[in-house]
Amino acid sequence: MTIQNPTFDELARRAAARRDQPAYGHDALITCDRVVRVFSTEGVEVQALQGLDLLVREGELMALVGASGSGKSTLMNILAGLDTPTAGSARVAGADLLTMTAKDRLRYRRETVGFVWQQTARNLLPYLTAAQNVVLPMQLRGGQGWFTGKRVRRARGTRALELLELLGVADCRGRRPDQMSGGQQQRVAIAVALANAPAVLLADEPTGELDSHTAEDIFAAFRTANETLGTTIVIVTHDQTVAGEVRRTVAIRDGRTSTEVLRRTEVDEATGQEAVVAREYAMLDRAGRLQLPADYTRALDMRDRVALELESDHIGVWPDDSTPSGTSERSGAD
Repeated sequence: MTIQNPTFDELARRAAARRDQPAYGHDALITCDRVVRVFSTEGVEVQALQGLDLLVREGELMALVGASGSGKSTLMNILAGLDTPTAGSARVAGADLLTMTAKDRLRYRRETVGFVWQQTARNLLPYLTAAQNVVLPMQLRGGQGWFTGKRVRRARGTRALELLELLGVADCRGRRPDQMSGGQQQRVAIAVALANAPAVLLADEPTGELDSHTAEDIFAAFRTANETLGTTIVIVTHDQTVAGEVRRTVAIRDGRTSTEVLRRTEVDEATGQEAVVAREYAMLDRAGRLQLPADYTRALDMRDRVALELESDHIGVWPDDSTPSGTSERSGAD
């Protein structure tokens, strides 16, 4: 049986039907919809984010990967409540990051998000012990925090110790940062970020100053927090090897999300053995734009423009000098 390509009228009917569907990202914990961030310096405007779209669902452990200047740190600062988008829509756990007042923004940073910086010195106060550093965010949150009443100090201390034990650094509870290794400091920093049970934990290059073995311990700590506490965790990094540590990796390029890698476990029917399989996707924004992976376009020498053909269940993409209708020149680009 021959399947005919959809007609223009059929495509128009489908598009009209989709307009009645629920709003973009209605079920996501983090929703960025066409986010733009423009910086102006001495009359020169730089567009760090150019209509970026991103969805992160509750309970995910995922990574945002991009080269220097891609816009990933700008996005992280927006999600952390440290910066505001110029245009677009950004929401985290129900909070509108564009319309929050200064008071709302302070409460958001204390209650909704936890943050781990790359530089260990920014995460911990040097004159406090590990346990005291973890207790501090709970004290700053005050009466709206986890604990109130006569036993508040004991309860806060108990939670601090529980978090340090969970992350494998309970033996550091009485030590100051200069008495701990870099890896221990970062795990204590994760405990600090989790102190007020945030909906989202954000980490900016958390392994950038650590060796590979210690970095593995830090990722193990993130997985423990994600699996045990159910905390949604977003890790921002330039290191492509992070993709092997998380289930989902979103790449940012030129201020937009470009590609996404999903890792899932599959079972071989013949042997019963489990294997982790990764598949790469291109991100499609609401205007229909997508960025093809640079490795793919270089392999097929795709430049300036590409040839397209609408099939019954996919869109074929070829270098401009190819012949889409011919079978001999079709490649894996579609």
